[in-house]
Amino acid sequence: MDAIDTLLHPRSIAVIGASADATKTAGRPIAYLQKHGYAGTIYPVNPRAGQVAGLACYPDIESLPGVPDVGLVLVAPDRAIEAVGALSRRGTPAAIVLASGFSETGETGARRQQALKEAAGGMRLLGPNTIGLVNLTDRIMLCASGALEMESLQGGGIAVVSQSGGILGSLLSRAAAAGLGFSKLVSTGNEVDLEAADFVEHLADDPATRVIALYMEGLRNPEKFRHAALKAARAGKPVVVYKVGRSESGARSAASHTGALAGEDRVYDALFRQVGAIRAQSFADLIDIPAALATGRRLRGKRIAILTSTGGAGTLVADSLGVAGFETPPPGPRTAARLRDLQKNDQIVLDRNPIDVTLAGLQPDLLRSTIATLLDSPDYDAVITVVGSSALAQPTLAAGAIAASLDQSDKPVLAYVSPYAPTVLANVNRAGAPAFTAPESFAPVLSAMLVRGASADAAAAPADAGTAGSPAGTTPGGASGAPADLPSGSLNEAQARALFARYGIPSVSERTVADAAQGRREAQAFDRPVVLKVLSSRITHKTEAGGVAVGVAPQAVGEAIEAMAARVRERTGIEPEGYLLQEMASGVEMIVGVHRDPQLGPTLLLGLGGVTAELFQDTALSLLPVDRATVRDMLRSLKSWPLLDGYRGRPKADVRALEDAVLNFAAMAGQLGDRLVEAEINPLFVQEEGRGVRAADGVAILK
Repeated sequence: MDAIDTLLHPRSIAVIGASADATKTAGRPIAYLQKHGYAGTIYPVNPRAGQVAGLACYPDIESLPGVPDVGLVLVAPDRAIEAVGALSRRGTPAAIVLASGFSETGETGARRQQALKEAAGGMRLLGPNTIGLVNLTDRIMLCASGALEMESLQGGGIAVVSQSGGILGSLLSRAAAAGLGFSKLVSTGNEVDLEAADFVEHLADDPATRVIALYMEGLRNPEKFRHAALKAARAGKPVVVYKVGRSESGARSAASHTGALAGEDRVYDALFRQVGAIRAQSFADLIDIPAALATGRRLRGKRIAILTSTGGAGTLVADSLGVAGFETPPPGPRTAARLRDLQKNDQIVLDRNPIDVTLAGLQPDLLRSTIATLLDSPDYDAVITVVGSSALAQPTLAAGAIAASLDQSDKPVLAYVSPYAPTVLANVNRAGAPAFTAPESFAPVLSAMLVRGASADAAAAPADAGTAGSPAGTTPGGASGAPADLPSGSLNEAQARALFARYGIPSVSERTVADAAQGRREAQAFDRPVVLKVLSSRITHKTEAGGVAVGVAPQAVGEAIEAMAARVRERTGIEPEGYLLQEMASGVEMIVGVHRDPQLGPTLLLGLGGVTAELFQDTALSLLPVDRATVRDMLRSLKSWPLLDGYRGRPKADVRALEDAVLNFAAMAGQLGDRLVEAEINPLFVQEEGRGVRAADGVAILK
């Protein structure tokens, strides 16, 4: 067995620092192991106790009669280091360190954590600063969470990996109360050794796990996470991530809690999209979405039937779905006729949506038949049943009707429990239909199911024969690595666009001049107005510095240069390095850039460009490398995509040339590697179809 398999399925466990008082943190793990039916051997270790929970207690690790599969270390930080060293010397494969006081506390704690890692040697470690792990599939509780006090913990198909120990207990208790079951729950804590990605990769092979829920504060090894998430996707197991640190204060809290760095939040979004992970936008979603996905049901469209016995509740659900872009159409003629055939009361209205059976009362046969009819209808892709207050008198009625319908279709069946009725909620969840207590829960859940269905269809489709991250144009000699003759530091615009040209990205025609006198002479080569720009490696936003003039007549260039020089000096205090005379280009203005995120690596930005790029922020992100299909998806995700696609009769833009330029730009970033700190073209003019693209500005910073 590998170390994670040993942690999840230990035949013997040494509990270091075990207390005979089950009310203390150090007394809980043995109590929970015994309470929930662990059948293996437990070795309590405590020099001040003869027995713990009816088990012989040993004074130290060296006295143990056998080598434990797992050491559960409950002592304080300094003693934990000693215990880990002793376990390692005995040959224990893996240990869990619950103690805090390590890297999450600062520099002193970080040194202590390094000492812990060194003491472990070849033994694998979970933690420190973890609450432990729970294997509900096999009833093995290596955990001190008070949530394990509950008498009945249900097994299920959802695995949880959390970088926070308290979150693990919160999810476990909430899910148990709602009638939901988990397979495994793991708190990774400070991740001195084993990381969240290690467990995601392992759970991809776990037959008891259908969905992996991940509470994330940061990533130390993005490539390991990428590999693990893609493995889970290939195994057909969705990964649902709730990533904290979206705000500046949230990022600070996450970093101080685990020592994990939080990257720019949009870059995480890009990473999750690329690996097929679904991002939960709220903490409640981290339970709700996995619960729905664990059913394995496929949502193939946005048409939702709402069956209600309380009109107001049905309207709440319909309104929430409508805001999110889902449809609640009335039944078509054939479905409406079948619903009317079920009526026994002429006043019942069964041919609109929400479909209200209020006047019929809670009749089991009518409820079952109506659900079955809606599932069979070609008019709907999913059914939501509203369980009203009347269900308090018959808590199993809705659950029974829903359960009876599940075998008839693979369409999603969900339930909204309108009153506060925990028993009804749990009954419906146990019946196999995800049940929720807020009408707003359905939109994110159904959106996730729609994404999951599309991902499954894409995985089954033939691979796209796009250009997989390779340049569409010519690169210098095709050699890997940065060319040897590149300058360093911040390049001026002319240098930057010369660099881009080496990677097959065409620029507008231009002349570089040193001063007004040379500008007057060179302007004679232009037969139409030009764009005049200041040339400086120190000025990034030339427009704000007064360093751009558009539509300058050739005969007025000298005077314009003199005015620009004075304006730039006044606004910035910087002496211009020279000036550019450029042809005036036309087309859709786009921006393409590469930014090196300190944690997740190089990230491609693509969007609507020009001087309003930051104002409108119509951009898409993707981590490198990218292929043509990814670039196409990025373009089509933009609100401004219609401008490229012939909006209101405009000529279509040369999208193929734009894709080529973006792929060349990405290939440049890949070839330059760590030398490239940042690069940008704004604007990149996309001309009419067949006329290509032209870079009209450029920024590049090289180490």
